[in-house]
Amino acid sequence: MAFRKIINDPVYGFITIDDSLIFEIITHPYFQRLRRIKQMALAYLVYPGAVHTRLHHALGAYHLMGLAITELRNKGTDISKEEEIAAKIAILLHDVGHGPFSHALEHVLIENMHHEEISLLLMHELNEQYEGRLTLAIDIFTGKYPKKFLHQLISGQLDVDRMDYLTRDSFFTGVNEGVIGYDRIIKMLTVHNGELVVEEKGIYSIEKFLVARRLMYWQAYLHKTVLAAEMMLVKILERAKYLLLQGDTSIHTDGPLTRFLSGELSGDMGKHLEQFTSLDDTDVISALKKWYHHTDKTLSYLCKSVLDRKLLKVKLQATPIEETWLSQKKKESADKTDTSLQEAAFLCFTGEAVNRLYDPHVEHIQILFKDGTIKDISQVENALIHETLSKPIKKFYLCYVG
Repeated sequence: MAFRKIINDPVYGFITIDDSLIFEIITHPYFQRLRRIKQMALAYLVYPGAVHTRLHHALGAYHLMGLAITELRNKGTDISKEEEIAAKIAILLHDVGHGPFSHALEHVLIENMHHEEISLLLMHELNEQYEGRLTLAIDIFTGKYPKKFLHQLISGQLDVDRMDYLTRDSFFTGVNEGVIGYDRIIKMLTVHNGELVVEEKGIYSIEKFLVARRLMYWQAYLHKTVLAAEMMLVKILERAKYLLLQGDTSIHTDGPLTRFLSGELSGDMGKHLEQFTSLDDTDVISALKKWYHHTDKTLSYLCKSVLDRKLLKVKLQATPIEETWLSQKKKESADKTDTSLQEAAFLCFTGEAVNRLYDPHVEHIQILFKDGTIKDISQVENALIHETLSKPIKKFYLCYVG
């Protein structure tokens, strides 16, 4: 009897698991940990519905990978059953290396290491546990497998990862500007000379996809209040790190969080995977609750502000923040919280947010025309995604005590 399990997803309906190895991976503690990591970090402080998790997203991307493979097969692309399973495993595990609160705390707990690198370490660990059965999935994930289009479905400007997170995040936030026609985009995919391309009649769907992505970044991912909240979370852990280095033992929490903050668990991450995979959003929130009444005024203030949603004020503008204005706001923040100017650096700070509509230098979206010619999406006639819109937009922000 063929293996079959179904999962009811609020976005796509029923998602089918038809392979026992894939089901084993889904039930593995590494994957189940993703239930405890929010997909959009602290965006729920702006959009209360944005409490979906990395597990939701991974399953959704898996579902879209299945639809894409079926479509490509129907158009004559040779994809074996082994390649299909491997591609599905690769997309399931593409985010397994995310730490607590996803991108918000990347490089804070583990410096100079992207979550993709940790995902790969975990995939290698799982490959050992499953006696080499993930080798093909790892080759596809890393782009070493000859069929480049399989890797492009996982990591590219038009991958199923982006298709799911735009669809899912717009669903849970209620931001309709992020809605994309993922089903039509998948129907327009095909393979030409071993690479993923889009049929000519899918141009407008791709343009809408790129515009929706840009709007979602400014309206959700880089929303000024979300920026402020997530930067406050970063400052909390930076302040905790500082106090740990000063010998403050009251910072210590149960679990490995403070061991990562202190730098005790650093260097070769391959040696610390067990401790890393025991970390999730719960550890950070528990630490904030513990530090809520800490004797350090700065740490306590920040923890109370995030937990009670009394966030720092934030000013977003197109030009860099003037040093005189920053100094003024830093002094005001120190006065309002009865802290020193040195401590106020954790309460008043600047940063920048960058977003671009389309980056032709990273990964091209190629359009296949009926006459067999190929053009980049930015080069088609009357292109919406032209060179000007491909340039990054940078905004500068100042957070301060209001």
